[in-house]
Amino acid sequence: QVHLVESGGGSVETGGSLRLSCSASGSTNVINCLGWFRVAPGKEREGVATIYNGGDYTYYADSVKGRFTIFQDYADNTVYLQMNNLGPEDTGLYYCAAGESLTSGTVYLGPQACDPIWKKYNSWGQGTQVTVSS
Repeated sequence: QVHLVESGGGSVETGGSLRLSCSASGSTNVINCLGWFRVAPGKEREGVATIYNGGDYTYYADSVKGRFTIFQDYADNTVYLQMNNLGPEDTGLYYCAAGESLTSGTVYLGPQACDPIWKKYNSWGQGTQVTVSS
Protein backbone atom coordinates (compact mmCIF):
# COMPACT_ATOMS: atom_id res chain seq x y z
CA GLN A 1 0.00 0.00 0.00
CA VAL A 2 1.22 3.46 -0.96
CA HIS A 3 0.52 6.52 1.14
CA LEU A 4 0.78 9.97 -0.45
CA VAL A 5 0.79 13.33 1.31
CA GLU A 6 0.71 16.61 -0.61
CA SER A 7 1.78 20.02 0.56
CA GLY A 8 2.62 23.42 -0.86
CA GLY A 9 -0.73 24.70 -2.02
CA GLY A 10 -1.86 28.23 -1.32
CA SER A 11 -3.11 31.47 -2.77
CA VAL A 12 -1.14 33.55 -5.23
CA GLU A 13 -1.80 36.32 -7.70
CA THR A 14 -1.72 35.88 -11.43
CA GLY A 15 1.83 35.42 -12.64
CA GLY A 16 2.99 33.96 -9.35
CA SER A 17 4.59 30.61 -8.62
CA LEU A 18 4.03 27.71 -6.30
CA ARG A 19 5.80 24.43 -5.71
CA LEU A 20 3.75 21.42 -4.68
CA SER A 21 5.33 18.47 -2.91
CA CYS A 22 4.14 14.90 -2.60
CA SER A 23 5.80 12.56 -0.16
CA ALA A 24 5.35 8.84 -0.78
CA SER A 25 5.61 6.16 1.87
CA GLY A 26 4.73 2.51 2.28
CA SER A 27 5.28 0.16 -0.66
CA THR A 28 7.09 2.74 -2.76
CA ASN A 29 9.09 0.04 -4.54
CA VAL A 30 6.00 -0.88 -6.61
CA ILE A 31 5.45 2.63 -7.94
CA ASN A 32 6.10 3.07 -11.66
CA CYS A 33 4.20 6.27 -12.28
CA LEU A 34 3.73 9.43 -10.27
CA GLY A 35 1.47 12.25 -11.28
CA TRP A 36 -0.32 15.44 -10.43
CA PHE A 37 -3.99 15.86 -11.20
CA ARG A 38 -6.35 18.70 -10.51
CA VAL A 39 -10.04 19.31 -10.15
CA ALA A 40 -11.13 22.81 -11.05
CA PRO A 41 -14.52 24.19 -9.99
CA GLY A 42 -17.20 22.78 -12.24
CA LYS A 43 -14.77 20.65 -14.23
CA GLU A 44 -13.70 17.06 -14.35
CA ARG A 45 -10.40 15.83 -13.01
CA GLU A 46 -7.49 16.63 -15.32
CA GLY A 47 -4.08 15.04 -15.50
CA VAL A 48 -1.63 17.92 -15.22
CA ALA A 49 1.81 16.29 -15.22
CA THR A 50 3.16 12.79 -14.74
CA ILE A 51 6.56 11.18 -14.51
CA TYR A 52 7.91 7.67 -14.97
CA ASN A 53 9.43 6.78 -11.61
CA GLY A 54 13.20 6.87 -11.83
CA GLY A 55 13.22 7.64 -15.53
CA ASP A 56 13.20 10.57 -17.90
CA TYR A 57 9.72 10.23 -19.33
CA THR A 58 7.27 12.97 -18.45
CA TYR A 59 3.84 14.04 -19.61
CA TYR A 60 2.30 17.51 -19.45
CA ALA A 61 -1.18 18.66 -20.27
CA ASP A 62 -1.16 21.18 -23.11
CA SER A 63 -2.55 23.82 -20.76
CA VAL A 64 0.56 23.73 -18.55
CA LYS A 65 3.39 23.03 -20.98
CA GLY A 66 6.19 25.53 -20.57
CA ARG A 67 4.89 26.68 -17.18
CA PHE A 68 4.87 23.55 -14.98
CA THR A 69 7.69 21.14 -14.27
CA ILE A 70 7.43 17.77 -12.56
CA PHE A 71 10.53 16.30 -10.96
CA GLN A 72 11.62 13.86 -8.27
CA ASP A 73 13.89 13.59 -5.28
CA TYR A 74 14.63 9.87 -5.26
CA ALA A 75 16.30 9.90 -1.86
CA ASP A 76 13.21 11.32 -0.15
CA ASN A 77 10.58 9.53 -2.27
CA THR A 78 9.16 12.93 -3.11
CA VAL A 79 7.73 14.26 -6.34
CA TYR A 80 7.35 17.97 -6.96
CA LEU A 81 5.33 20.17 -9.24
CA GLN A 82 6.89 23.55 -9.91
CA MET A 83 4.21 25.88 -11.20
CA ASN A 84 5.20 29.20 -12.76
CA ASN A 85 3.23 31.98 -14.40
CA LEU A 86 0.04 30.85 -12.74
CA GLY A 87 -3.31 32.08 -13.92
CA PRO A 88 -6.87 31.89 -12.57
CA GLU A 89 -7.45 28.88 -14.83
CA ASP A 90 -4.97 26.95 -12.67
CA THR A 91 -7.18 27.26 -9.61
CA GLY A 92 -8.23 23.90 -8.24
CA LEU A 93 -7.63 21.05 -5.86
CA TYR A 94 -4.37 19.34 -6.80
CA TYR A 95 -3.90 15.65 -6.10
CA CYS A 96 -0.80 13.52 -6.15
CA ALA A 97 -1.23 10.01 -7.47
CA ALA A 98 0.82 6.87 -7.92
CA GLY A 99 0.41 3.93 -10.25
CA GLU A 100 2.01 0.50 -10.60
CA SER A 101 0.93 -1.11 -13.85
CA LEU A 102 2.76 -0.48 -17.12
CA THR A 103 0.51 -2.76 -19.13
CA SER A 104 -2.87 -2.55 -20.77
CA GLY A 105 -4.24 -6.05 -20.95
CA THR A 106 -1.41 -8.05 -22.49
CA VAL A 107 0.22 -5.02 -24.08
CA TYR A 108 3.32 -3.59 -22.43
CA LEU A 109 3.09 0.21 -22.57
CA GLY A 110 6.30 1.09 -20.81
CA PRO A 111 6.70 4.63 -19.47
CA GLN A 112 3.82 5.88 -21.65
CA ALA A 113 1.53 4.06 -19.23
CA CYS A 114 2.09 7.06 -17.00
CA ASP A 115 0.06 9.25 -19.37
CA PRO A 116 -3.27 10.04 -17.68
CA ILE A 117 -5.27 8.56 -20.54
CA TRP A 118 -4.32 5.04 -19.41
CA LYS A 119 -5.84 5.57 -15.96
CA LYS A 120 -3.13 3.56 -14.16
CA TYR A 121 -3.22 5.57 -10.96
CA ASN A 122 -4.59 3.69 -7.97
CA SER A 123 -3.17 5.55 -4.97
CA TRP A 124 -4.19 9.13 -4.23
CA GLY A 125 -3.32 11.82 -1.76
CA GLN A 126 -5.82 14.01 0.04
CA GLY A 127 -5.26 17.02 -2.19
CA THR A 128 -3.92 20.51 -1.73
CA GLN A 129 -5.77 23.67 -2.79
CA VAL A 130 -4.29 26.13 -5.25
CA THR A 131 -6.05 29.44 -5.72
CA VAL A 132 -4.89 32.02 -8.24
CA SER A 133 -6.47 35.45 -8.12
CA SER A 134 -6.60 37.84 -11.04
